[in-house]
Amino acid sequence: MRTGRVLGVLLGTGALLCLLAGVAVTALGVRVDGSSMDPTLRPGDRILVSPGSEGRVRRFDVVLLRGGRQDALMVKRVIGVPGDRVAIASTGTEPFQVLLQEGGTGPVRRVVAAQWADRAHRAGACCSAEGAWSARAELRTVPEGRFFYLGDNPDLSDDSRQYGWGAIDRVEGRVGLRAYPVSAAPGLGNRPVLEEYAGPRPP
Repeated sequence: MRTGRVLGVLLGTGALLCLLAGVAVTALGVRVDGSSMDPTLRPGDRILVSPGSEGRVRRFDVVLLRGGRQDALMVKRVIGVPGDRVAIASTGTEPFQVLLQEGGTGPVRRVVAAQWADRAHRAGACCSAEGAWSARAELRTVPEGRFFYLGDNPDLSDDSRQYGWGAIDRVEGRVGLRAYPVSAAPGLGNRPVLEEYAGPRPP
């Protein structure tokens, strides 16, 4: 009798905790719309922002920010932070080469992300003085208080290439984990790396 009662209490408590967790994810989680961050984040995923991370950016983090022409809430990946120099160079065989010079000094290296490999076919160059598309590839310094951001699905992403530098004070936080669907891994993964770049260096 006592064992059955304890088991019932434990099951009831577990069910209540699951219900509360579901309510918390629904209330606090942000729903991903669109496929600009696919495959890292897919439409319908719910994400949670790390507490205390608003107004901050770190290279290669995924952040929630306000921007674009409609001041919409967007999920994007930070590529360049203040002081970095960034460019995008395109060739006939490699239409999407993201270049980065950390802190504006040292070697220019290539940003490599596995998820870009079969999703980046749209040619174009960057960056203008505002951090957007330009007629040719040019290394531009990310200004103080700004950052350069891209989507993990480059051909289907509106990002700095359209809108220019993002404003750090418009960042609502770093995406800490994926809370839904529960069948997916909570971590984001797909973090880019820097590799040597042997191509022509943009001016």
